[in-house]
Amino acid sequence: MSATYPRQDHTGLARVVPLIGWLRHYDRNVLRHDLVAGLTVAVMLVPQSMAYATLAGMPAVTGLYASIVPLVVYALLGTSGSLAVGPVAITALMTGAALAPLAEGDPARYAALAALLALLVGAIQLLLGVLRLGVLVNFMSHPVLSGFTSAAAIVIAASQLKDLFGLNMGRADTFPQTLAALWDSAGTAHALTIGVSLVSVLTLVLLRRYVPRLPGALLVVAGITAVSAAFSLGERGVRILSHVPAGLPAPALPSLSGQDLQALLPAAIAIALVAYLEGIAVAKTLAAKSRQQVAPDQELVAVGAANVAAGLFQAFPVAGGFSRSAVNFSAGARTPVATLVTAAMVAVTALLLTPAFHHLPRAVLAAIVVVAVLGLVDGRGAAATWRVRRADGLALGLTFLVTLILGVEPGLAAGVAFSLGVFLWRSARPHTAELGRVPGTDRYRNVQRFTGLLTDPRYAVIRVDGPLYFANAQRLSDQLLGLAEQRAGLVAVVLDASAITDVDTDGATALAELRERCAARGVAVHLATVRGPVRDLLDRAGVWRSVSEAGQVHPDIPTALAAAGNPTAADPAALAGVGGGAEVGRER
Repeated sequence: MSATYPRQDHTGLARVVPLIGWLRHYDRNVLRHDLVAGLTVAVMLVPQSMAYATLAGMPAVTGLYASIVPLVVYALLGTSGSLAVGPVAITALMTGAALAPLAEGDPARYAALAALLALLVGAIQLLLGVLRLGVLVNFMSHPVLSGFTSAAAIVIAASQLKDLFGLNMGRADTFPQTLAALWDSAGTAHALTIGVSLVSVLTLVLLRRYVPRLPGALLVVAGITAVSAAFSLGERGVRILSHVPAGLPAPALPSLSGQDLQALLPAAIAIALVAYLEGIAVAKTLAAKSRQQVAPDQELVAVGAANVAAGLFQAFPVAGGFSRSAVNFSAGARTPVATLVTAAMVAVTALLLTPAFHHLPRAVLAAIVVVAVLGLVDGRGAAATWRVRRADGLALGLTFLVTLILGVEPGLAAGVAFSLGVFLWRSARPHTAELGRVPGTDRYRNVQRFTGLLTDPRYAVIRVDGPLYFANAQRLSDQLLGLAEQRAGLVAVVLDASAITDVDTDGATALAELRERCAARGVAVHLATVRGPVRDLLDRAGVWRSVSEAGQVHPDIPTALAAAGNPTAADPAALAGVGGGAEVGRER
């Protein structure tokens, strides 16, 4: 490992507060890298956090609040040296979608609901982390996340058109409603606001493409704010932030009812999962590059505690962001100390520099959001997913359409439900293959995928690729029994159990019944290459003893065939040259 990366120490108190483990091996060289990275991310985070706050329907200053104490908490508890936590576009969109229908147009109630939502998100993540249930998020497959992210990016961009064009538009909760509201309010577009938006978007895109190392968002904010102040754009009809309060937030618990908590719970669960998945994905990617280690369950605890802090300090849910984390890593971040530097700089901004944002046009913040989410629509990835497996492509497409039409929570729920349904359907119909011997060897391959294999119609070798459990046990039993009934002259079926990873009570019962029903038809069932855990369960179910006493359990397929009466099965050399052909194919 490079000397500039301190070793992660997980002993003693560092198990609870990982930052202590980082500091045990800290030196000036590492501090230099962390300072540069922390300052770089702060320059990027200040305008982004304000933009994402407006996307969430919150005052712009709350974006700064979400970028101070939550970052400090994550730095103390997180295991990633490069993950940059704070407001992100997708969770901001989900926050706005959840709160707008409940706030009833009351800004104070909206802020209280946002704080409660952050507390709920944090509590869910903390609970999952403490119980080590981070594996549950794996139910959100990559196609589901890809479809959700692409649709969310389109919804986010559409939601910003109101500020980009200066429209007098009412609230819209879904994408179709947004399109309808945009159409109805098209006549209220403001020409000067459109000009500001065009300049902002073009400048951001050009800076990102040709000078990516420059803090494009900050330069655009500073430049256009200066122009706005000089030419009094606010008095010419361009909407500006106006008053941005200075100072730091005081901790407080939101005073809301249990009914509000119940109404926010579905959105909190969705945001908790999405926020964690977004953060852990980039954390693992960057950790692999720096040869550091990320603890998934501890990351749940860290980001959960950060969200609790966001709720206590008048902010909204936060997560680890892709773009800022990449900037943090490339700028040289080595430890979470870089995050502490970022939080300190944002705190200084909140204390001293908020008056500078008085003349900042809202169109600039909308432009920052739109440009930030442009790359989230992954058309190539969707096409590749469809080519690889149609079911995954359908999951992606369904998630995309439902998210676009009905909203983020229904979209995620539909995608996850569809993926689970496909999983159950596949597991209830595991792949089975009849095997034949490769001439001159004791290897067996799928007769549907290879040519020149040696088979004997009196003996069927069947491999089951999957667990034998309640969802598929009867189906597999019927399938093998049908083979015994339909194939004339069949005397034995050898079940290659090498790919059977698990068996439950129903599976053991079905196997016992299969032996009895096949025996009644003069067909013996032999088991080969049974795994240890499967054997143990069959033993507890009382099946293993009867099979083994009957001499129908064998260590491999050739031995099973020999025991079933095939005279040449145990002598591969005797089969050389018989049947002709060469092994052709790609898979077992």
